[in-house]
This record gives sequence, structure tokens and C-alpha cells, in this order.
Amino acid sequence: MRLMCVGDSMTIGRAGDFTWRFRMWQHLEATLGGGFALVGPRTELYDTEAGAPLSYAYGAPSFPAGARAHLAGWGEGWLHMAPVIADTVTATRADLLLVSLGLIDLGFYTDSAQTARNARAFIAAARTANPRIGIVLLPVIPNVRAESDAPFAAECERFNELLAKAVADLDEAASPLLLASRPTGYDIHTDTYDGTHPGPSGEHKLAAAFADAMHQAWGLGGPYTPRG
Repeated sequence: MRLMCVGDSMTIGRAGDFTWRFRMWQHLEATLGGGFALVGPRTELYDTEAGAPLSYAYGAPSFPAGARAHLAGWGEGWLHMAPVIADTVTATRADLLLVSLGLIDLGFYTDSAQTARNARAFIAAARTANPRIGIVLLPVIPNVRAESDAPFAAECERFNELLAKAVADLDEAASPLLLASRPTGYDIHTDTYDGTHPGPSGEHKLAAAFADAMHQAWGLGGPYTPRG
């Protein structure tokens, strides 16, 4: 099974981060014991000083270089990923996508309706490359901006409703879609380092949201247990 993590700055991580991708790798190693690979065209972290994805300084040296692959970008959203996902799925032969997107779209690029249309376009494009692909989608977690910007908070809520509708409309037995729950107990004031990007506890909770959804719905892996 070949899994690809797709996301924005919360997924790529910055220099020094462990990333939730590392936490997911730990979980899959412990519960599947092999038979999987994390794939993608990128392996870098974002270097905040350079303002570009140039770092390989992961917080966990034990994270194998071959498992660091992903399709995530600082400042990238559904708008950016929809046009490239088909070619990426073809190139990586991905079987399962773990997707965390939307916050950056709503914050800078598109309203909730257009963001939802881009999400649907992403799903359709992924299926053109692999008609049997599975996709797990994480709802948008409103960040600190939503506490003082009521229209933005409303757009986050509206997009999550539209994302749930897209999953209900587009789910197929041959190409299943799964909407993960918001991470249990996620608190932007304690689980992030800046009100948006996850710290270690937030990384665990993001990985758990994906892992528990896959286990509960598909019997894949096991319940998430933090490891280090």
C-alpha cells in the first residue's frame, strides 16, 4: 500500500519539526509492520529563514529518508494541488491519499464555495490517475484568525459543511472517500506553536485523526497510540 500525505504548511512542516507525517509513519510501522510506503515528489521541510522548502532538518533523525516523501507546500491549497494531483498519483502509484487542505485557500485565495469546487476537482483528477484510489480528508481546523475574524470563521464552517457533502456525494465502493473527524481535543493555543501550525502534541492529534478514521472505517492499522 502506497500512501501520500497531501497538504499545506501544517503538513510540510518547518525546519526542526517532527511533522504529523513522521507520527503517521511511526503508527503505520507499529500497526502494519511493513507492507506500506509513504510516497510523493517532495521530501523537504520549509526553511522559514530562506522562505523556501529547502530544509532536511527533521526533528527526528530516525525518520527514514525514504519515508519523508509527500505532496505538501507552505502556502499551497486545493487551488494548487488540484492541477497536479493526477500526474503525481500516476508518477508515485499512490493507493491512498491523506489530505489536509483548505485553511490557506479560505485565508488567501478562494471563498468556501470555490474551495469546495476545487476539492471536487482534486478528487476527480486523482481518480483519473487511479480509479481505485482511496482518499481520507481532514476538515479545516480554524486557526487563531478565526477568533477575531467572524466572516473567516464562518467560511471555515461553511467549507467543512461543503466538504462533508462532497464526500457523501462522491464516495464510491471502488474509490472510497472518508471524512476524518476534527482531532479530538485539539486546542490551537496548546497544540500549535503560533495558533496555526502544530507542535508535537498537535502533530500526534493530526496523525491520530487520520489513523483512527482509517481503523474505524476500514480496519486499517490500529487505534492511534502516541510514540515518542
